[in-house]
Amino acid sequence: MRSPIISDSELVQSYIDGNEQSIEILIKRHKQRIYSFIYSKVLDRDLTEDVFQDTFIKVIRTLKIGNYNEQGKFVSWVMRIAHNLVIDHFRKNNRIPKFESSYDFDIFSVLSDSSLNAEKSLIKSQIINDVKKLIEELPCDQKNVLKYRFYNDMSFKEISKKTGVSINTSLGRMRYALINLRNIIEKKNLVLTD
Repeated sequence: MRSPIISDSELVQSYIDGNEQSIEILIKRHKQRIYSFIYSKVLDRDLTEDVFQDTFIKVIRTLKIGNYNEQGKFVSWVMRIAHNLVIDHFRKNNRIPKFESSYDFDIFSVLSDSSLNAEKSLIKSQIINDVKKLIEELPCDQKNVLKYRFYNDMSFKEISKKTGVSINTSLGRMRYALINLRNIIEKKNLVLTD
């Protein structure tokens, strides 16, 4: 007869209570999913390995100091940590990751050319002004999230605290802001490249 599968929350509690093997079981159980998630964002095996290890170092530290509270599923919590570490990596390297949706549209990618001559600089300045005007056409909640994220460089956690809504709501507003921006650009038949 097979032994019953121990739930993630039971394994977490077992690890907190001192059973080191429990974390190994959790890592093995979720490795493929988390590893694949990280790889889908960074597209580099070595970097994926680094982020994966950093994720579980953070998980272990958080569990050891007793800061984990079971609000949702363990794996969702680990994925959030991995996601934040990927974003941190992109920030450190001055690269804004593509927005996660099937409507991938990174309007800010048109603003990131660092080798600008005077003409390009003028064009870039005009594009920035055009983008700012387009942003003003968005609904207030979407406009605010977008401004906090890209102009104030705030994390979604900081944005959710500032606006008093959940992180998921902030992410949703950002997604809709980018979709709506894209629609406005298409409707006005604008070209935002040099």
